[in-house]
Amino acid sequence: MNLYHLRYFVTLAHLEHYTKASKELMITQPSLSHAISSLEEELGVPLFEKDGRNIVLTKSGKMFLKEVEKSLQVLDEGVKNLKMTSTGEGRIDLAFLRTLGTDYIPRIVHEFMELHKDKAIEFHFHSGVTADLIQGLKDKKYDIAFCSKFDTEPEIEFIPMAKQDLVLIVPLDHPLAERDSVDLSDTLPYPQIVFSKKSGLRVIIEGIFRQIGAMPQVAYEVEEDEVAAGLVANGFGIAVCPNMPILGSMNLKALKISSPKWERNFYMAMLKGRYLPPVVNELMEFVVSKSKNQ
Repeated sequence: MNLYHLRYFVTLAHLEHYTKASKELMITQPSLSHAISSLEEELGVPLFEKDGRNIVLTKSGKMFLKEVEKSLQVLDEGVKNLKMTSTGEGRIDLAFLRTLGTDYIPRIVHEFMELHKDKAIEFHFHSGVTADLIQGLKDKKYDIAFCSKFDTEPEIEFIPMAKQDLVLIVPLDHPLAERDSVDLSDTLPYPQIVFSKKSGLRVIIEGIFRQIGAMPQVAYEVEEDEVAAGLVANGFGIAVCPNMPILGSMNLKALKISSPKWERNFYMAMLKGRYLPPVVNELMEFVVSKSKNQ
């Protein structure tokens, strides 16, 4: 079906006059008549009927007009978005760990938007655990993701961006709450809340426990940092977790882990070999430059 013929049809439907429509479209009247005839022949139904000197839509023509206008609107919007993308504008689907959503991601995006006030850039935010974020990159749902690193993901490129200390969190009435720092081996007698295998933290925390030659008593498994902190605050156990701003407002105490030393690294991740629009590449370059200056 010829796209021009559809646009001719819409114009003629609104003007209801071949001469006026042909002038509006800047084509000859015979060309317009031929286009409409071809369209009607292809569809197998008449789209117009005479009404005195003018023409009007048939019942089928009215139904077809609604569908054509919706389709052309979608098409025109898509073309517009692609043109915006080529000029460094458009939509960015940004995924991140929830722990990064309280400060790091909002700050980075705000600073980036401040530098591009003259551009129409639209962010769509998505959060979750590392395994789900990486799958979203593979499914091309997200442009980039900020998450932990999985060494078993050869399709994903990981660029280190930021660091976050790990701390031990305990309820305020816990025996360890009297301390300001703790050796990880001191946590072994107590039931602990650990992260599920979908979380990038699972591998990291298991790695530091291996350094002391023991594993914690598992009381509960969770996916999210905030959920672990909520359970600790309500006496369900203790946990090793990232040192997040939210901890300061909860009914718990965060202890420095004096030994073994460890930091959690965050990475900017993207699917290798995938085309990314200019605006996404600009954001990536901005984030890299910010991390180098920290």
